[in-house]
Amino acid sequence: MARNVYTVKQVNAYIKNMFTQDYMLNRIYVKGEVSNCKYHTSGHIYFSLKDESGTIACVMFAGQRGGLSFRMSEGQQVVVLGSVNVYERSGSYQLYAREIHLDGDGLLYERFQMLKKELEEMGMFAPEYKKPIPAYARRIGVVTASTGAAIRDIMNITARRNPYVQLILYPAQVQGEGAKESIVRGIQMLEKADVDVMIVGRGGGSIEDLWAFNEEEVARAIFNCSIPIISAVGHETDTTIADYVADLRAPTPSAAAELAVSDVRQTEQRLQEYQFKMNRLLAQRIQMERLHLKELQTRLKYLHPRYKLQEHQQRIVELEDRLRALMDGKVRDARHRMAIYMEIMKGLSPIQKLNHGFSYVESESGTVVKSIEQVRPQDLLSVYVTDGVIHAVVEEVKEEQHG
Repeated sequence: MARNVYTVKQVNAYIKNMFTQDYMLNRIYVKGEVSNCKYHTSGHIYFSLKDESGTIACVMFAGQRGGLSFRMSEGQQVVVLGSVNVYERSGSYQLYAREIHLDGDGLLYERFQMLKKELEEMGMFAPEYKKPIPAYARRIGVVTASTGAAIRDIMNITARRNPYVQLILYPAQVQGEGAKESIVRGIQMLEKADVDVMIVGRGGGSIEDLWAFNEEEVARAIFNCSIPIISAVGHETDTTIADYVADLRAPTPSAAAELAVSDVRQTEQRLQEYQFKMNRLLAQRIQMERLHLKELQTRLKYLHPRYKLQEHQQRIVELEDRLRALMDGKVRDARHRMAIYMEIMKGLSPIQKLNHGFSYVESESGTVVKSIEQVRPQDLLSVYVTDGVIHAVVEEVKEEQHG
């Protein structure tokens, strides 16, 4: 008789495949009591869930630790979201945890996740819709219970940081039936009161206590409000839908007051620093302008018409001296040339010729006689010699040949 024989590996792989194909086992909430809880050095958490009828092994890997907001310990009643699968090496199945919550939160948390996903897909968490929180708010609206630690913390911090800020409280019901309607009315009324910023929140509590801030009506009221809203719900580990929709999330009401109210002491100190800086910069500017003015005065003094006139006068004196020197040189040159010309003229002078024994003769009409053809016998002639004139009468004209 033929029989099919399988290895252990094949059987475990087959069973694992069956678990993988089961949709319910891929996303399942399991409730039970924590036992054998061990935090491994690798960051993984190994534990078991048990009830009166049995036990299931569980593991939460280090990469999933973001889904755990508290430290697990023996005996806690928890709800684990995860998938059931087979660990082939040991042939045993176990629950691979992705999120762990204290018992009572499971169903509400699932509702929370569904609404969160829906509103996120609608764009209500988008950063481009977030309104900036004013730096110096004067009127702050608060939607919270009129009694309790939240409003007391907000009032105390506001008085300490800036006693000039006006707080306007809408005493809302923040828990139980009618809470969501009360919170919505508070947001709408404070919006009409024209406050600068609004704080919406309450102190910490269980997911049931905080559930009013996970309602869609409250989320839409926050999103549609024209006034910037700071959500302040619970402690740092508690996150609500209101936190995602609000313009700014504060982990506690005290932190919301810190974010909404500017510290007047810091503002005064900043103003003093600005004043000191302004005075220092002003003093530096005055010093620079004084130096600049001194430079301009020096330039003006240098460019003053009196100094320009003195400079031109000095230039004129220099030009006069230069002109005088040039003229003296010209005169010396002219005198030198004149002396040369006088010597030349002296050699050509008739007087000088007369001194050498020569004379010249003029006719009666004053014409110089150079030829015998110019005179006739009995003509009157004037003969000029060195020391006077001789008047003579021509007796005879005789021609002579000069070879």
